[in-house]
Amino acid sequence: MRRVQVLLPFPGEGLFDYRVPEAVVPGQIVRVPFGRGAKLGIVWSLEADPSVPDERIKAVEAVWQGLPPLAAADRELLEFTAHYYLAPLGEVVAAMLPPALRRRKREPRTAKPDAGGSTMTVGLLPELTPGQRAALEAVPREGFSVTLLHGITGSGKTEVYLRLIADCLARGRQALLLVPEIGLTPQLTERVRARFSSARIVCLHSDAPASERSAAFVAALRGEVDIVLGTRLAVFAPFVRLGLVVVDEEHDPSYKQFEGVPYSARDLAVWRARRWNVPIVLGSATPSLESWAACEAGRYRRVALSARPSGQPLPTIELIDTTQTSAEEGVSEPLARAIEETLGRGEQALVFLNRRGYAPVVRCGHCGWVSRCPNCSVNLVFHRDDGRMHCHHCGHRETPPRACPECGALDLRPIGRGTQRLEERLQALFPQARIARIDRDAVKTLPQWETLLEEVRAGQYDLLVGTQMMAKGHDFPSLTLVGVIGADAGLYAAEVRATERMFQQLMQVAGRAGRAGAPGRVLIQTEFSQHPLFRELAAHDYAAFAGRTLAERRALRLPPFAFQALLRADDEALEPALAFLEEARSAARSLAASEAWPIRVFDPVPMRLVRLARRERAQLLVEGDHRPALHAFLERWAGALRELPHPRSLRWRLEVDPLET
Repeated sequence: MRRVQVLLPFPGEGLFDYRVPEAVVPGQIVRVPFGRGAKLGIVWSLEADPSVPDERIKAVEAVWQGLPPLAAADRELLEFTAHYYLAPLGEVVAAMLPPALRRRKREPRTAKPDAGGSTMTVGLLPELTPGQRAALEAVPREGFSVTLLHGITGSGKTEVYLRLIADCLARGRQALLLVPEIGLTPQLTERVRARFSSARIVCLHSDAPASERSAAFVAALRGEVDIVLGTRLAVFAPFVRLGLVVVDEEHDPSYKQFEGVPYSARDLAVWRARRWNVPIVLGSATPSLESWAACEAGRYRRVALSARPSGQPLPTIELIDTTQTSAEEGVSEPLARAIEETLGRGEQALVFLNRRGYAPVVRCGHCGWVSRCPNCSVNLVFHRDDGRMHCHHCGHRETPPRACPECGALDLRPIGRGTQRLEERLQALFPQARIARIDRDAVKTLPQWETLLEEVRAGQYDLLVGTQMMAKGHDFPSLTLVGVIGADAGLYAAEVRATERMFQQLMQVAGRAGRAGAPGRVLIQTEFSQHPLFRELAAHDYAAFAGRTLAERRALRLPPFAFQALLRADDEALEPALAFLEEARSAARSLAASEAWPIRVFDPVPMRLVRLARRERAQLLVEGDHRPALHAFLERWAGALRELPHPRSLRWRLEVDPLET
């Protein structure tokens, strides 16, 4: 018997020595005894620690010979993820292996032979526009390259993806197609299946049934799939002949994993394409500034799609200055009139407000008391549906008090507006309209979401009230008017990417209007109609916005012209968290000085949402102008952090390339 190292999905490094009774190779799937049970693991190395006596080394329970070993490139992806994001390797492999597969006690049965996929389609393909044809010609078919497909909303980016995938499958290769949201997956899956009727397609996302996700992983490991389509976790799907990677809506923050290993699926997709030496396409109407800057620097190529296949023009964007025009219950007279005209023509309208619930806070009109979450440093949001106040962070719920807890007054009122209150106002203004509210409270499951989308497309609703769920990727032929309420929120946010996300969101939601037939119109209510962001938005000029914002970031040495890492700490009280970060700052400055690393270490500060689920949180930012230097520093610093004393109740995490600082 020989000894090997096995990597287990474990909250740590996850490498353990075992004995195997037969020849195995790195990447082999095995089941091993662990504690009182057993775990599924991957043979990681044929080298083991020779100092441990044989009698202390357990033997594997089973070698799953029916599954091929994980490819070297896929094992390297796990190693790179652990190295770059400073995460334990065992936690990274846990992100790859589906939970249902890990729980299996027996090896999955060998699949029946499959004749393979096909790129044959039924019916005629849509005619390409000159822009789509140019985009197809610009994307190399072999070798590593990154192409940013910057296409206006409705410009036919998906058709370009499908043609590229067809070329890939025709060469006997596999394709990986990533989307940011589960809600977009069924719609795109339907189009992909319709185009490639005989192709073997699997869909990977967190809402998929456990058995389905496990079967999809096994099929991919066996090379029995042609297309893997999914959300961020699909970036870890195994491949044997990968030929193309596509990341749709590449700017979307949903590609960032915030729990567990804090990886970026978009960035890992680029690394993966480089490792496999295949092309990758990043598509968006509003690209991330990181990708835009990479094009400016010549690392990525940018291809523009500036026209819609139907010839339909982009919707006109008009600003309603709410400093000059009052908005009763959030709806101004010009917006109400536009909705009435739209409904009168038998067309659909969408009113966008990215705040769910009925009112953001319940307030006492006598002493000013406001409803606060007992667990988090946020207000409780009043929900009309169940008559309770909700915390949208920890899930706490309670019934509103009859009298003010501070002064006993009965003058308690819901203040502000969310989608529920907006729905109520619109129903009062348009009593005959069939209204659908689309937010996380009204749509809780994927089947509900799919049904609602079909009903909207079938014209069963006249007026939609929606949050960011409606902002991207959806095509409603009868929708011609979009009204935006609360558009100024991003201008007040103390976050470096706030205006970027605001512009992206507004342009994406504006793109829902006028995608087929009648021209589209967008009305945005704002107190800052002269702000350059709104002027660029009204002109549909993302390039101007990106150029101006990148100039500001370059002057201030902010991402993408600086590279960052964020150390977060939380405890039952704020003082231990800040004390730990003070020690971490001292260690960081000493380390940077000793090695002459050009690293900037900032002071520890409480996080903006300082209290979350009864934990007090603080953070410490470090940054540098060069990624290799910063990462070399972080590797040493992470080791020093593990040696710092701290209370058992304190938790800390180091995040590389944070999206929120």
